[in-house]
Amino acid sequence: MNKPGWIGVDLDGTLAYYDEWDDIDCIGAPIPAMVQRVKDWLAKGFTVKIFTARVAFPSDRDFIETQTRKIQDWCEKYIGQKLDVTCVKDFAMLELWDDRCVRVLINTGRPLPGDPHI
Repeated sequence: MNKPGWIGVDLDGTLAYYDEWDDIDCIGAPIPAMVQRVKDWLAKGFTVKIFTARVAFPSDRDFIETQTRKIQDWCEKYIGQKLDVTCVKDFAMLELWDDRCVRVLINTGRPLPGDPHI
């Protein structure tokens, strides 16, 4: 039984190795700790979505569809199933795992103490 909501996981630099943008067709090697974390969430009934700028607007529809297909194929190869791909947050998102996020204390605008980004 699936749990309500979903967990967002960034692709480049979080789920797949990323050094620098050099090839739109290249998705890096899997990052084992994060791949295992995603598999564990899926086994517990959580919905996991790939949250990536690769499918962000204003890219054209063909580009977005091609990137989505490549990402889903990568997920199937390394995670064992295709995952939804999005660049849009909604109220059902439970959390976001991303290498560029800075966590903020709710209703304060202040970064969470100890965040390595600040």
